[in-house]
Amino acid sequence: MTHPRVTYDRAADAAYVYLTVPGTLTRAARTVACDPVGIDGTVNLDFDEEGRLVGVEVLGAAATLPARLLESAERLDPRGA
Repeated sequence: MTHPRVTYDRAADAAYVYLTVPGTLTRAARTVACDPVGIDGTVNLDFDEEGRLVGVEVLGAAATLPARLLESAERLDPRGA
């Protein structure tokens, strides 16, 4: 089973989960912001031109995503940040 690519920027506390085939460049044509009730953060859903979900951005990621997911994510910030 292939796991989705996950990136994390600790300084911004933002994670991105890519739902596309690794190595494929898919641009989001539309972003839908969600304001989940009861969590401390925001979720943005990215869709391609055909309306397929291609990625999920999680702001306030440290409070809402499993620590092991963030620890294994590709870092977008210096490790010491």
